[in-house]
Amino acid sequence: MPLPPAPGFSMRLDLFLKASRLCSRRTVAQKFCEAGRVSVNGSTAKSSHAVKAGDEILIRRQHQLTTVRVLSVPTARQTSRRDAGTLYEVLNEEALDEDNL
Repeated sequence: MPLPPAPGFSMRLDLFLKASRLCSRRTVAQKFCEAGRVSVNGSTAKSSHAVKAGDEILIRRQHQLTTVRVLSVPTARQTSRRDAGTLYEVLNEEALDEDNL
């Protein structure tokens, strides 16, 4: 198991979304950010936004809103499938009806 990162350690938003497996690929994460579908701590965020432990990320997919809290930021770009789920906790998952799209 990797050592926990030093306090204040951060990572680009697109890399975090890929490492945590919230997005399948970095290019998908970048497109979500470009489309304004990702916000960090209540503000729309670019893919280069620095993410750190404690941040809240909201991802708007086609029919779902997912809110997560960052628990830790990996020190490497690659994370195992097992470790990816420990990087965040899901705070809320909400299905969107057609009126809210």
